[in-house]
Amino acid sequence: MTTDGASGEPHRTGDGAKSMGPDRSRLTVLTGGARSGKSTFALDLATGAAGPDGPVVFVATCPRIDGDDDLARRIDAHRAERPAHWTTVESETDLAATLAAADPDAVVVIDCLTLWVNNLLFRDHDEAAIVASAEAALAIVRHRPGPTIAVTNEVGLGLVPADELSRSYRDALGRVNQRWVAAAAQALFLVAGRALALHDPRDLLA
Repeated sequence: MTTDGASGEPHRTGDGAKSMGPDRSRLTVLTGGARSGKSTFALDLATGAAGPDGPVVFVATCPRIDGDDDLARRIDAHRAERPAHWTTVESETDLAATLAAADPDAVVVIDCLTLWVNNLLFRDHDEAAIVASAEAALAIVRHRPGPTIAVTNEVGLGLVPADELSRSYRDALGRVNQRWVAAAAQALFLVAGRALALHDPRDLLA
């Protein structure tokens, strides 16, 4: 549910950055590091796709934690940044059910897969169960007539984590990201408020 505070609109490069037209799934995946501009751009994309008054469902996966007043303030501030007519649904774990219940013609923003995987891991889901849940959610996305915009993080660019739980999280999120990007009509990697199109490496071998 966090909103990246990058200034400026990310800029799309390469022929892999296609418009959100009526293509195979109408899914856009935005990935990158923290404060890279992903969430800001997701809101811009949703606004452009829905228009000033069109329906948008914002799926927030960040859990509210009792006693964490700072987190509560951040959640409320981010909600206030979104247009008042948008619908916000807090969905910590059952993403497939949330997507199935959404208006099929609405623009759906999922922010973010990163926390969603975290929530499942801390409810004792192993990697296989998390990937199965990701596939179930993707099955809904693939059949939605409306656009879906998913935000996630790339957490595999640093050192190998020293503890087993962190390694399990990195691995599970990496598997989920691969599946969602593979299903996307458009996937962008954001850095400092700018975007690079992600290409299927098999296309580069052709």
